[in-house]
Amino acid sequence: MTMLKQPSGADSVAPSDRKAVIVGAGEAYRAEQGSDYLPGISAETVGAKALWLGVVTMPPGKRTKAHVHARHETAFYMLSGDELEMWSGDDLQFRDVVHPGDYLYIPANVLHVAVNRASTPAIFIGARNEPTAQESVVLFPEMDGRIP
Repeated sequence: MTMLKQPSGADSVAPSDRKAVIVGAGEAYRAEQGSDYLPGISAETVGAKALWLGVVTMPPGKRTKAHVHARHETAFYMLSGDELEMWSGDDLQFRDVVHPGDYLYIPANVLHVAVNRASTPAIFIGARNEPTAQESVVLFPEMDGRIP
């Protein structure tokens, strides 16, 4: 059996950085842009350095505020719900509809608004390359009125 060579300074690495970690969900919160987050993997739950993974819910009849994530990409997989409108682009001119089983990718610095016009919650598994609870969100209140 081949043993892995420990990197220089490995003795100073905390034990949690040297093994897999199983964690229950972190504390739920409403994000500044308006969706509900339930973190699983994050800086707060396991000390993640570059990853956030969790459940994101858009309540029925609700929408996010117009916003961008200045420094990170976001990926979602829609678990359940009816459908979710995703408006994006510099003038929020693009409308796409996400359904259960669809993946959604939002590049960094892309203006977007999510709208759930259904009577059921839209529930997603989400990941981003920013580990903190309050990620690099920038609100654009002047754009909120563009989406009916």
